[in-house]
Amino acid sequence: MSESIEARAKRLIAEQFGVDPEELKPETHLVKDLKMESLDKIELIAAFEEEFDIEIPEEEAERNVTVGQVIEYVKAKLGVK
Repeated sequence: MSESIEARAKRLIAEQFGVDPEELKPETHLVKDLKMESLDKIELIAAFEEEFDIEIPEEEAERNVTVGQVIEYVKAKLGVK
């Protein structure tokens, strides 16, 4: 079975911040918990765009501040329920 969107998203976030994907919860906050800075955000957006072949406008990325929001956003962009 191929990796789920959630697993792929968590893997990308975990790689970016050097944490275990298992530690990432839907409520994990990218800035407060993972200490995301502006360069991290740019790299993470690029990684997501490449992984999922989607376009992520900066203003939309700004609204996704937790791991759960990022996953839901990607699912919505891909039209997955």
